Amino acid sequence: MRAISRLLALTVFAAMTLSVVNSSFAAEQKMGHMDFAKVFDEYNKTKDFDKQLEAKGSAKQGDRDKLVTEIKKLKDELDLAADKDKAKKQAAVEEKLKKLQEFDRDSREALRKERDDMARGIFKEIKDVVDEIGKKENYKYIIDSRMVLYGNASDDMTARVLKILNDKYATKGKK
Repeated sequence: MRAISRLLALTVFAAMTLSVVNSSFAAEQKMGHMDFAKVFDEYNKTKDFDKQLEAKGSAKQGDRDKLVTEIKKLKDELDLAADKDKAKKQAAVEEKLKKLQEFDRDSREALRKERDDMARGIFKEIKDVVDEIGKKENYKYIIDSRMVLYGNASDDMTARVLKILNDKYATKGKK
């Protein structure tokens, strides 16, 4: 009987210890998630930069259109040129076509590089805000919502991170 009492007492003690350890472990494992793509897309700085890139792209398109117009004019002149002038006109058309191809390649590369640099900077800003929240509030993990199969809405930090970023951007001025 005494052995059974000890066993029962030991079992109760073990259960209580496991319960305390389990709850303290759970408390240490604070986790959150956020939709990184949504934060990136809805961040006002991203929207402003997209408008800037679009304007630059439109300006490049205007320059390209001028080159295309010049090429069409040269082709029309080529069609009307005398045989002795055709070789010279053909060379001019080919030279303009080469310039157009270089312009297209250089423009695409410049816009791509600028977009990539912008994205890297914004990714870093987002990560810095998430790191700050994680450190201040003792989060063990903050992960991208795309990797979460199930998560409580209360653990979703998307709106919070987006608000912090947009508030900071508005305060610093739209640089």
